[in-house]
Amino acid sequence: MWKKLRKLLIRITIVFFISTIGAVIVFRFVPVPVTLLMVQRCIEQKIDSKEMKLENHWVPLSKIANQLQLAVVTSEDQNFLFHHGFDFTAIEKAMKYNERQQKRKKHPRTRGASTISQQCAKNAFLFPARNFIRKGLEVYFTILIEIFWSKERIMEVYLNVIEMGDGIYGAEAAAQAYFHTSANNLSAAQAAAIAACLPNPRKFNAGAPSAYVLKRQAAILRQMSFWGGRLDYEMKDEEE
Repeated sequence: MWKKLRKLLIRITIVFFISTIGAVIVFRFVPVPVTLLMVQRCIEQKIDSKEMKLENHWVPLSKIANQLQLAVVTSEDQNFLFHHGFDFTAIEKAMKYNERQQKRKKHPRTRGASTISQQCAKNAFLFPARNFIRKGLEVYFTILIEIFWSKERIMEVYLNVIEMGDGIYGAEAAAQAYFHTSANNLSAAQAAAIAACLPNPRKFNAGAPSAYVLKRQAAILRQMSFWGGRLDYEMKDEEE
């Protein structure tokens, strides 16, 4: 019985690695058609007797304004071009911040340190949950995409599958829904507004920003100006 169980576990492990690595390689070239988060949101809408809404229009990175790429880098992961999936300095800072916050008696806050690569892996391949299994799989898929994908591809998938509103996924759908334009024609201010809503895209609205979103938008625009208004994917190679 134990020999059979061991053989079964070995087969499951082999199938897992072949299937996951194969999926990552396939999606290096093929658009991600749907994600588990999109499916979950549709099920939630159905349960709540709401109209199913899933707006997602895949576009290549060349059709997404450089301003939006710059906005998400400056607001979400400023070391995106330089790390290999994980920003250990940011993780250490977040841990120290969270430790300090836990000592507060009222309204303690937490800070995350997920990179764009981690968020891309989570959104493209994983189920939306908060547990050690999902986190472990996130680390695994982050390593895989950093090995098999370029930074451009990671950014392209990230900006095409990330949730940007209630039933709105990806840059093109967000640009059309909030600003009645294409992702390629987003201005710096519009891109910063979208990026400002990413921490909670179903609560905040880039097209009708709250005072909090406007404050974040202004901060992101300042960071974008510090970066020179452009995102250079060759910067990493030049530094090396």
